[in-house]
Amino acid sequence: MPTTGEPPTEVPERIPRHVAIVMDGNGRWAQRAGLPRHAGHQAGADAVRRTVEEAIRVGVRVLTLFAFSSENWRRPKAEVALLMDLFLRALKRELPLLRANGVRLRILGDRRAFSEKLSRRMAEAEAATAGNDRLLLQVAANYGGRWDISEAARKLAIAARAGDLDPAQIDESTFAAALSFPDCGDPDLFIRTGGERRLSNFLLWQSAYSELYFTDTLWPDFDAAAFGEALRDYAGRQRRFGRTAEQVDEVVGG
Repeated sequence: MPTTGEPPTEVPERIPRHVAIVMDGNGRWAQRAGLPRHAGHQAGADAVRRTVEEAIRVGVRVLTLFAFSSENWRRPKAEVALLMDLFLRALKRELPLLRANGVRLRILGDRRAFSEKLSRRMAEAEAATAGNDRLLLQVAANYGGRWDISEAARKLAIAARAGDLDPAQIDESTFAAALSFPDCGDPDLFIRTGGERRLSNFLLWQSAYSELYFTDTLWPDFDAAAFGEALRDYAGRQRRFGRTAEQVDEVVGG
């Protein structure tokens, strides 16, 4: 993908394999600039491209972006329509770049609410990039963490009713395997831009042990430097997963 012309930031020694981002602040960015909200969404699309480029450069293997939540349908109809059009055009515009840079695209969420044209374009983009393995780019659209969990519960209930699954055998790994993306691991680093300090129904199950990073930077302003700050913060943390610091040091040292 084309570079932004900025000097590359130093890559920390420890890079998260999977990064998830709540891309927040498009509307406020436009308001502060005296522009209509759709200008913020368009600028946000540019930030997506920059972030994908940087993720590839530093060696992130999975990037999951929260593009449109199941609650976003409550926004004004004109804004929702614009977002859908922007999504449709972005899929068409970015597909050649994704293919050329080894990026595999996966759309997460309930597609039943989308138009037939948009659903078809999503499937076509996924199929066209299915063989790529440099970066898995997951875009959550009409997605919610509670929806994901309830869908997994429904799938397991159907399997149990059909006699294909013993309810007594359901454990965390069984449940996780029924969620939206059981094949690429949970996020190591969860980033939210825009100044808010909440998960907003994103990857509720998968982020149980993610390192959380909140920044006041509005999403359209999120660039390689801002991404680098998040990565350096992550590199300085010790992930214990319920163990003591001494136990982790023993594992690392041994």
